[in-house]
Parts: sequence; C-alpha cells; structure tokens
Amino acid sequence: MLQEIMQFVSRHPILSLAWVGLLAAVIVMTFKSRFSKVKEIARGEATRLINKEDAVVVDTRTRDDFRRGHIANAINLTASEIKTGSFGELDKHKAQPVIVVCANGTTSREPAENLNKAGFEQVYTLKDGIAGWSGENLPLARGK
Repeated sequence: MLQEIMQFVSRHPILSLAWVGLLAAVIVMTFKSRFSKVKEIARGEATRLINKEDAVVVDTRTRDDFRRGHIANAINLTASEIKTGSFGELDKHKAQPVIVVCANGTTSREPAENLNKAGFEQVYTLKDGIAGWSGENLPLARGK
C-alpha cells in the first residue's frame, strides 16, 4: 500500500502537492472554526435571537444587493468598513447578539471575527447567508 502511494506521488507530484495543500487548508479551517468565539448558527436559531434577544443583523453585502432584499432592520456594513472600525450605528449594540450575514455564508466569518476583536461579545454568522434565508421563504425587506 505504501509503495503504491509513493509510486503515485512520484508520478503525479503536482496533484499530490495540491491534495496535501487542500488537506492542510481543511485542517486549518476546522481548527479555526472550532476554537473561534464566533459561532455559525442556523436560520431557526437566528430568528430566535432576533425575536427573543433583540439580536442585530449586520449584512456585509454590497449596497445594491442589500437594497434588493435584506433581513428586516439589518444594518448594511461591508467587510472593509468593519475591518477599518467604521461601525456607525452598530457601535451602540455591543452588548446585544450580532448576526453577520453575507450572500451565501462563505465570507461572513472574517468580518464577524473583526467585530468580536472590536469588543462585540456575542457574534454569530448565519449558515448559508441570505441565499439560505430566502431559500426557506423567510421574509426579506427591500429598499433603504
């Protein structure tokens, strides 16, 4: 078995390196999310936090995407605004739960981590983002 693996590696060095790189990336991402203070939550938990614990939703998509449809009362802040500390009206909500959403759940982790570092105590990301939210026919507000 080991001999076959070594043979494969010697015949396909680029493919083998790509595989090792992907494996390392998966391990790093798994550890980061496991030990992060920012937790990913499902839509049911998000609606509970919004309705019962006065959670604030931060939508990191572009202004145009935000206007086309967003979770009611969401605050539109781009990832770069969050990175530079331009929190605007969000600043007064540090003690409340904050749910960071993006288009499909793939780019909200970094802005969420930055909010956590900036002193926001309860920061979450929404699994599957706005795509998952609208996919379950949950309401979206337009305009603003």
